[in-house]
Amino acid sequence: MIIIMKPGAARENIDTVVKAISSKGLQAHLSQGDQVTIVGVVGDKTRLMHDNLELIPGVDKILSVTETYKLANKKFHPQDSTILVGDTPIGPGRLTMMAGPCAIENEDMMMKSAAAVKAAGASFLRGGAYKPRTSPYAFQGLEEEGLRYIRRAADAAGLKVICEITSQRALDTAVHYVDMMQIGARNMQNFELLKEAGRSRIPVLLKRGLNATIDEWLNAAEYIISEGNPNVVLCERGIRTYEKATRNTLDLSAVPVIRQKSHLPVIVDPSHATGVREYVAPLARAAVAAGADGLMIEVHPCPSCALSDGPQSLTFEQFEALCRELKPYAALAGRTF
Repeated sequence: MIIIMKPGAARENIDTVVKAISSKGLQAHLSQGDQVTIVGVVGDKTRLMHDNLELIPGVDKILSVTETYKLANKKFHPQDSTILVGDTPIGPGRLTMMAGPCAIENEDMMMKSAAAVKAAGASFLRGGAYKPRTSPYAFQGLEEEGLRYIRRAADAAGLKVICEITSQRALDTAVHYVDMMQIGARNMQNFELLKEAGRSRIPVLLKRGLNATIDEWLNAAEYIISEGNPNVVLCERGIRTYEKATRNTLDLSAVPVIRQKSHLPVIVDPSHATGVREYVAPLARAAVAAGADGLMIEVHPCPSCALSDGPQSLTFEQFEALCRELKPYAALAGRTF
């Protein structure tokens, strides 16, 4: 349920609505625009059946929200959100670039990667310290040692750190090193991990699950937000279909759908979506045209030597060329980076 206040409704009228909601053990969430305030009701709205909230002065109308996700819903929060990661914003008017290797291999490669992606235009350094791999025998990551490497490299280059967390143990360690935590596709519906990420209050990049619908994805975001952490950014990284030409099928239609359904920023990861280096640049351009708020690109100093996902990683030179090429596309979309 959402309660739409009349334009210019007095503060005491809004407070009366909020008090009525809270008195029934429900949560009231305010979304205040320049003219109109929307009060979102989270909980069992049947408790309000006999309260006649529409008679409270200043109330314009009451609408039902049929979707199971509420706090991530654009009906609750009509204005697109800007998520601050430290002093770095993700959201309207910007194209945020996140770049770096799939896996953190050693400190030297992270230092080189950080300097290169920063020079090209990235504001986030990505790198995996915990690697959920299909095979138990594949490289699983350096864990805390890797987190130390990426933190030092990012600080030296003036970048923010984003790194995937895969468990409660990983989260407890990562909070001391990262500016933003990533929850990967395999953990999108690990609900206990989502709750802990919400309680951490650290900004979260939530990747879409391999077979997840958009509503399932938004409900996963709801788990994080409902625990008190509104700082969620969504990431489309491809879904599993019958097509074998690429690792996954990049669903660029998800970008405008999310922008219609939710106020949360959405970025695109063409590297994991395709698994093929040559497809990254054209799909990055398409993502910007579709309205993405940012891109996550895998970059490695020597992709042929990479311990993880070398075939989809760009070289430093290729990433610099991509960023240069994207600037006019971003400008046409009203974005800067």
